[in-house]
Amino acid sequence: MSAVKPIRVLVAKVGLDGHDRGAKIIATALRDAGMEVIYTGLRQSPEMVVQAALQEDVDAIGISILSGAHMTIFPKVYQLMQEKGLTNTLLTGGGIIPEQDNVSLSAMGIGTLFSPGATTSDIADYIKKWVAEHRN
Repeated sequence: MSAVKPIRVLVAKVGLDGHDRGAKIIATALRDAGMEVIYTGLRQSPEMVVQAALQEDVDAIGISILSGAHMTIFPKVYQLMQEKGLTNTLLTGGGIIPEQDNVSLSAMGIGTLFSPGATTSDIADYIKKWVAEHRN
């Protein structure tokens, strides 16, 4: 009987956004919820994030973004994920994202994006549910 593989999540800050308190709080909360968390640190490129996700064999990528570049960053990361075969990996995140942009990103295939005020338990529950439904 094999043990259940823990959920692995890569938490990333992409671009020049230097505000990482929220990402660190989320990383800690996900770890407290039983997930293995890899935090990339600040100023990652989309390519660096996807490469780290491949190397770490993660189930989900969570991007924290407060810079306003979400309509560039999320589609670029998603495109690179598709190109690299990460088609069964959740791309989620959070930050200051207007509702109409959230709708557009969701239509592209990007997972739920959480706004300020979302609870860490809601985020952890969402990731757990998504992985349970999509893990091979």
